Amino acid sequence: MFFEREEFPGLQKLGRVRVLTPSKNIIVKTEKTPKIGSEVVDENLKVVGKVFDIIGPVSAPYAVVKPTVSEPAKLVNKPVYLLPSKTKRS
Repeated sequence: MFFEREEFPGLQKLGRVRVLTPSKNIIVKTEKTPKIGSEVVDENLKVVGKVFDIIGPVSAPYAVVKPTVSEPAKLVNKPVYLLPSKTKRS
């Protein structure tokens, strides 16, 4: 799934992909703690997975992303971003 940058002006950097686990999960060193279930996109705004766990200390968390792409190893050392929620709370 691809998106245009104009559709998501509030795109937030999740962090940089550090490693791919043996079970093919993506580990991201986060800049801000994301919500579980948040969609993650690459620099081309292609959805690469969803956050399904947060690990590590509160002061330096890591996000565990369940990939939806066929070759998640290509994301290692690349930045990834959080797709803004489409629903607005009032």
